[in-house]
Amino acid sequence: MKYNIAVIPGDGIGPEVTEQAKKVLNAVGVVYNHTFIYDEGLMGACAIDETGNPLPNDTLELCKRSDAILFGAIGDPKYDNDPSAKVRPEQGLLKLRKELGLFCNVRPVKAYDKLIEKSPLKKEIISGTDISIFRELTGGIYFGIKELSDDGKVAFDGCSYSVEEIERIAHLAFLEARKRSSKVTLVDKANVLETSRLWRKTVTKLAKQYPDVSLEFLFVDNAAMQLILNPKQFDVILTENLFGDIISDEASVIGGSIGLLASASIGDSTALFEPIHGSYPQAKGKGIANPLASILSAAMLLNHLGLVEEAKAIERAVEKSLELEITTVDINSDKPFSTTVAGDFIADYVQNQQDTDMNFQNIYLGQSTII
Repeated sequence: MKYNIAVIPGDGIGPEVTEQAKKVLNAVGVVYNHTFIYDEGLMGACAIDETGNPLPNDTLELCKRSDAILFGAIGDPKYDNDPSAKVRPEQGLLKLRKELGLFCNVRPVKAYDKLIEKSPLKKEIISGTDISIFRELTGGIYFGIKELSDDGKVAFDGCSYSVEEIERIAHLAFLEARKRSSKVTLVDKANVLETSRLWRKTVTKLAKQYPDVSLEFLFVDNAAMQLILNPKQFDVILTENLFGDIISDEASVIGGSIGLLASASIGDSTALFEPIHGSYPQAKGKGIANPLASILSAAMLLNHLGLVEEAKAIERAVEKSLELEITTVDINSDKPFSTTVAGDFIADYVQNQQDTDMNFQNIYLGQSTII
């Protein structure tokens, strides 16, 4: 099969990690007889520098005609450290989400056995954790009316949701739960917020269409605490935009490294896949950036395209890289490997699983056969 993939490398380490994801996708193509055609576009600080626009129209049109979008990272210190900047890199991503209708953000959170000791949480608490967080992405307070009084002393941010916005993401969460452990936890603040009460009413009604899936409710403050006390209790978490932003970042510490966390932003006609880490400008060009989250984002991309076995091949390769400690310095501080070598290993494992242990030995001898 042939697939058109829009690639937006973005800023900082984005281009480096995205290049490794493409490398692994190409390995999948060789093994499973697929062709991935990449077309790159600008977005973020690099787009502002070149065009003055954080999301040029050419990039937007490229994304609209692609089968899926692979995105790197966004942000640059010269904008991050200047709150007065009128044009900012993140405006490009927010506009892209809105223009493409990417209303559902999915973040898997998994405790890898090899990395449990690196988590700040106790092993017995996080071992076995496997959560999928469904965050509404194009509504709520981030996209509401924003006002500042003439004297600059009073600010207002509006938050609104419709039944239709809630239902479309709730359906996806329940369908995902059916593939997992058949449990959805709605995280809201229904004791205070009218929007949360609408979420709870709407999701409760919709749950009747999924009698095989259990539905539970947690206020967001309690959910934040429960994620630390007992993350294994969660299967699929469903929540609105602001709460999802906070909860998913909190959950990122469970796995031991933010460098392993991938995400998908899903719309009616296309989807965008990206690591959740930032642009990490301090590491740019040093070959130390962890490419695993970008590579796992590529696996999510394959799942979205219906290429389930191909996605599993990437996931197995990532597991093997962790097992053999062919990873970057954030995970393997004793004998770290570069961004490129970590990507090479995973691509090689996808193509030659039987030979990879031998390649591992060759790496340590300085005689790597990985190409």
